[in-house]
Amino acid sequence: MRLYCLSNDLAKPCYVITFKGLRIMLDCGLTEQTVLNFLPLPFVQSVKLSNLPNFIPSREHDPQMDGELKECCGRVFVDSSPEFTLPMDKMMDFSEIDVILISNYLNMLALPYITENTGFKGKVYATEPTLQIGRFFLEELVEYIEVAPKASTAQLWKDMLHILPTPLCEAFRPKKWRTIFSLKDVHNSLSRVTIMGYDEKLDILGAFIATPVSSGYCLGSSNWVLSTAHEKICYVSGSSTLTTHPRPINQSALKHADVLIMTGLTQAPTVNPDTKLGELCMNVALTIRNNGSALIPCYPSGVVYDLFECLTQNLENAGLNNVPMFFISPVADSSLAYSNILAEWLSSAKQNKVYLPDDPFPHAFYLRNSKLKHYKHVFSDGFSKDFRQPCVVFCGHPSLRFGDAVHFIEMWGNNPNNSIIFTEPDFPYLQVLAPFQPLAMKAFYCPIDTSLNYQQANKLIKELKPSVLVIPEAYTKPHPSAPNLFIEQPDKKIITFKCGDILRLPLKRKLDRVYLTSEMAQKIVPRDVGNGVTISTITGILQVKDKVHNIKPCADTVSEMPSGSKKQPPPTREDVLKNVKYEYGSPDVDSLVKRLSQDGITNIKMERQGNVLTLHLVNEDTIIKFEDNETHIVCGGKQSLRLKLRDSLLKCLQSF
Repeated sequence: MRLYCLSNDLAKPCYVITFKGLRIMLDCGLTEQTVLNFLPLPFVQSVKLSNLPNFIPSREHDPQMDGELKECCGRVFVDSSPEFTLPMDKMMDFSEIDVILISNYLNMLALPYITENTGFKGKVYATEPTLQIGRFFLEELVEYIEVAPKASTAQLWKDMLHILPTPLCEAFRPKKWRTIFSLKDVHNSLSRVTIMGYDEKLDILGAFIATPVSSGYCLGSSNWVLSTAHEKICYVSGSSTLTTHPRPINQSALKHADVLIMTGLTQAPTVNPDTKLGELCMNVALTIRNNGSALIPCYPSGVVYDLFECLTQNLENAGLNNVPMFFISPVADSSLAYSNILAEWLSSAKQNKVYLPDDPFPHAFYLRNSKLKHYKHVFSDGFSKDFRQPCVVFCGHPSLRFGDAVHFIEMWGNNPNNSIIFTEPDFPYLQVLAPFQPLAMKAFYCPIDTSLNYQQANKLIKELKPSVLVIPEAYTKPHPSAPNLFIEQPDKKIITFKCGDILRLPLKRKLDRVYLTSEMAQKIVPRDVGNGVTISTITGILQVKDKVHNIKPCADTVSEMPSGSKKQPPPTREDVLKNVKYEYGSPDVDSLVKRLSQDGITNIKMERQGNVLTLHLVNEDTIIKFEDNETHIVCGGKQSLRLKLRDSLLKCLQSF
C-alpha cells in the first residue's frame, strides 16, 4: 500500500492511496495563492492599474515580454488572467484514478481539472452540503474571472524566472499553472459526484469499506475511514473540536486505526479564533464610529455565517443597529437559502431551532428585516438604490485579485476612515494588498480558522491511539514565531512526507478474506492436528470478482450414460480433487532411514549442526538436509533418484 502526495499546499491537500491495483484520491484541493502574482481584474478599467509601468529586467531583456509584467511599489505582477496550481499530474495519471473521496467543499476546487478532459472514468463521493456548497464556490470563482476577461495570456515570463525578482523567481512549476475552467466543466464535473450521508458505508470495489464521519469543521465536512477485514486507515483533514454551527466531530469512529493520516491543521496556529472574532467586531465598530465603511473579503459560505450573527449582535450592543450590511456574491441568494435547510448537518443547538420552529441561522431573520441585504454584483439592479454609507460589505474574493472586492478597494482605498478586515487565512494579507499600494484605508488581519491547532491535534492523536501516524513533515517542525507549536508524539511511530513523496504505508497483509456458500460450509470436516489447531480441506471453485474472493461448489456434473452402457461414468472434478492428499508436520527421520534401507540405500551418515540435520547417502553421493521449515534434497541432477527420495520422504509425513 502506497501513499502519493500530489499537493504542495498543506491547507489544500491531495493524496492518492494505491492498494491491490486500486487508486483512491483523497481530496483535490486547488492552490489559489498563485493568483497573488497577478494584477487584479476590475469590472471597469482602472486608471491606476492601467498606468503601472512595465517591468524591464536589468539583463537578458526580451522585447517580446514587454507588457507581460507590471511594477507597483517595488513589487512585480503578471498582467494576465490569474492562474492556479493543480495537483501534480506527473506523479499520477488522473485517468487511472478509480475513486475520489472529498472531505469538505474547500478541498474540491480542483475537481474540474481532474475529471474533465483527462480521460477520468472513476467515481466521486461527497456529502450533500459538500457538493452543493462546493458548487457555489466553483460557480463564483468562474463568474468572477469571466466577468472581467483579459485580452491575452502572458506566458513568456515563465521562461525568464532566473532574471525576475522575488516572489516570481521562486514560483513553483509556473508552466503547470492553469487558467480557470469553464462553467460547463464545473457542471460536468459535479454531475459525477455521488452523495453520501454520515456513517454510510461504501464498498469500494471489494478492497475497502469507506465511511464518511463528521469532522466538525464546516457544513458536511467529513473524515474518511477506510476499513478492511484486517486494516483500518483514517484520513483526518480539516477537522475541528470547537463548538460552532456544524455537527461535532465524531472521534469514536477514528480510534485505534492502523494508520492515521492527518492534514489540514490551522493556518493561523498562533491566534485564537474567538479572540480574532472579537477584534473584528471591535474594528468594525470603530470604523463605523469614525464615519467609515468596513470591507470584509470572504468566501460565499462557511465562517461568513458566523460573522453575520456575531457582528450584528455586537453592532446592536454598540448602538449601531441601523448600519446596513451587504453580502455581495454571484451565489449569495443560493448560499443564504441553502444554509437554512441543512438541519441534519448542524450542531444540536442549531438543530433545535428548526423544531421550534425557527431559523437555524439568524441571517434569515436579518434578511426579512432588511438588516442584511444580498446582491450578485455591485452593478446588480437595486444595489445603487439601497447602498448607503457607512456600511459593512461582505464580498469576494479574499485574494482581492477578482470579484466585487476589487471595486470597493478602488472606491474606498483613499479614505483613512475606511477599513478592510481580513478573516480568511488562505492568503498573506500584505501580499494581497500589494498591487493597491499606496493605500490610505486601514487594514486589519483577524484570521478566523477553526480547524485543529497543534495543541488540539496532539490531544486528539493521544485519544485516538493510532498504531502509525502519517503527517506532513512541516507539522513536526516548530513554528517560526512559536517554537512550542508542532506535532510531538514520542510514543507513536510517525512517518512524515512532503510534496512529491511516495510512501510505503506499513500495512503488510498476509491474509485475505474468502467467502463460502452455505453449501460449502456444511462440507467442512475439521481435523485436529495438535497444539489446538484444526484444519480441513475445501474442494470448490475460487471466484475473484471486484477483488472479492468466493469459493463455490464445483459446477461439473456426471453426464447421463446411454441405457445399457457398461462403461463407468467419468469422475467429477470434485471426486478427483478429494483424492488429493495434503502432507503436514515435520518428517520422521528414523522412519525415513528405515524406508531407505528397505529400498537398498544403506550407507547413510547422519550429522547435526545446530538446528540443521544432514543425511549423507554415501554410495548415491546425495545429501538430504532438514531445517526447521524446509527440507532440501541435493542429488546432482539424478532425477529418478530425487523422485524416489521425495516419495519416501512424503510417506514419513502425516497427511489428510
